[in-house]
Amino acid sequence: MLESVLIANRGEIACRIIRTAKRLGMRTIAVHSEADAGALFVQMADEAHLIGPAPARESYLRIDRIIEAARRSGAACIHPGYGFLSERAEFAEACAAAGIVFVGPPASAIGAMGLKDAAKALVQQAGVPVVPGYHGERQDPDFLRQKADEIGYPVLIKAVAGGGGKGMKRVESAAEFGAALESAQREAAGAFGDPRVLVEKYVLSPRHIEIQVFADAHGNVVHLFERDCSLQRRHQKVIEEAPAPGMTPEMRAVMGRAAVEAARAVGYVGAGTVEFIADGREGLRPDRFYFMEMNTRLQVEHPVTEAITGLDLVELQFRVASGERLPFTQGDLAIRGHAVEARLYAEDPEREFLPSTGKLWTLAFPESEGVRIDTGVEAGDEVTPFYDPMIAKVIAHGPTREEALEKLAQALGETLVAGPKTNVAFLKKLCEAPEFRAGRFDTGFIDRNLDALGAVAQTIDAEAVRLGVLKLVDMEFDAQSYRAFAEGGAPSSPWDECDGFQLGGARRQNFPVDVDGERIDAVLEWTRVGGAQGNSDVTVTWGGGTSSLLGDYMEADMRRFVQTDQGVIVLSEGRQTRVSPYDPFDVDLEHLNGGNVVKAPMHGKLVALFVKPGERVEKGQRLAVVEAMKMEHALVAPADGEVEEIAAEPGAQVAEGARLIVLRTEG
Repeated sequence: MLESVLIANRGEIACRIIRTAKRLGMRTIAVHSEADAGALFVQMADEAHLIGPAPARESYLRIDRIIEAARRSGAACIHPGYGFLSERAEFAEACAAAGIVFVGPPASAIGAMGLKDAAKALVQQAGVPVVPGYHGERQDPDFLRQKADEIGYPVLIKAVAGGGGKGMKRVESAAEFGAALESAQREAAGAFGDPRVLVEKYVLSPRHIEIQVFADAHGNVVHLFERDCSLQRRHQKVIEEAPAPGMTPEMRAVMGRAAVEAARAVGYVGAGTVEFIADGREGLRPDRFYFMEMNTRLQVEHPVTEAITGLDLVELQFRVASGERLPFTQGDLAIRGHAVEARLYAEDPEREFLPSTGKLWTLAFPESEGVRIDTGVEAGDEVTPFYDPMIAKVIAHGPTREEALEKLAQALGETLVAGPKTNVAFLKKLCEAPEFRAGRFDTGFIDRNLDALGAVAQTIDAEAVRLGVLKLVDMEFDAQSYRAFAEGGAPSSPWDECDGFQLGGARRQNFPVDVDGERIDAVLEWTRVGGAQGNSDVTVTWGGGTSSLLGDYMEADMRRFVQTDQGVIVLSEGRQTRVSPYDPFDVDLEHLNGGNVVKAPMHGKLVALFVKPGERVEKGQRLAVVEAMKMEHALVAPADGEVEEIAAEPGAQVAEGARLIVLRTEG
């Protein structure tokens, strides 16, 4: 076994690798950016080395700095994790040149499979079916548009060097092709340093099914069965499971053989995943699946394969990298039960899944049998705009698919997270969706069911507001009591009691609060219950006479009230409502709202600007593009008008809510 490992990655996957490496007795070495200096994976490692500023291009994508850190620390091997440099052939070559073992396939295999166009041609020669499309070298827009017209819409534009949904755009018509191509090329260049794309036919009712393969350096290649990754949004996986619902033994055998042949074709070594798209209109059939790509690394969703096989894939990676043979053959492997994984992200489903940033005021997961949590953050950490917004992976394993989904839904319901907005409530509803439970779904399932899944703008949670107001009052009582005690001991007079009592009947108090950026005028009514020695009940009224009693508040789960530096976050079924005292003098002029102001929807980088001052624009016209966490988000004109002001230049980092463009509109 190798004596030490440098993990050329961050976050959840770095923590995951460190855990297995330590169990194997390996010395663990982390590299980190300035933004990650206090991160969990840095704390877990035996030693850590700073490699640059927060942007990935200046740190986690710097091969020279990572190799230097490996030399300085005496690392025997480098594990690339997933993302960043994990599928860069030049990184594997640099490791070999430095005499350091690369825990992954040979550079030749990465190169062969790293470019989607070349990979498709290669596997096609091995008899593996591919999706119809253009996979050639020409990249001029008019030619690609012509090819899309020939293929027939809808088409899919995909980054040649891409993965994880970056540089991937579905195009419904010729009119949309130009803008989609530009966006895909920008994302591809930013994420992979390669703007080239290919154009493919979009398969209707597609199921995304992938096969986990493993190979050693002695010619042994096996597959570890399949995973279904069809529940996606923006071409990024949301929930993955193994085995695939509806998979027949015949189709599993055919797809498994195809994946093994694809791996053999490039002399593969280590863990890899061969991804297929299957036409699911008439169920899964052996004659209706197509090769998409091969990921020459460990996948994000590898825990579901570990759950149904009982294997530790990271340990296998280390053993194969050490030159050991695979300890099993294909016939030794069997599927045990069912596993489902949900990706918990810092994003806002009510705002088109925009990334969300900020401090994690609380983060707590249930400890349940059959439930595994893989995370790279903890309460108190900051979710920044620089990297992928994943908070954790929640994995459930059970004897049947139904039991695994029940465990996962329950675990998500018991997960407490506050700070950045998250998709935890959305994930729970997804697990409980009847059509998904019945196995009737494809990659378009989420987009077709956004309303039912709560992934649209929601009204204010009235009960959360009332409970939040009561919590603020309770916090103020505590503060007053502490001040009274500090100034001379416990209150000795009934006039010092902080219970809202007053002579002459009930007391009413106006209590304006800020609720997720909106002013709410609440009214508190204090009522003495049980005579002079009794308690006070407090009624909170707002918005048409709705009310709640203090008794309801006292019976609430106190863990779901999270105190922040500005107020309180109330958690209700995974949804967060921020309630804080309203301060009329706290006006942020920079982020002041207005119907003619186009603002940054999240923290990120302004990567493109399509207008200039004085230019006339129409409602819905693209004005700019903001990039955050490796994904682009287009900003459009809210109304017809004229560009009056541009407040930021391309390349600038912008805060959520910052003014970018001001329009002069009629009326």
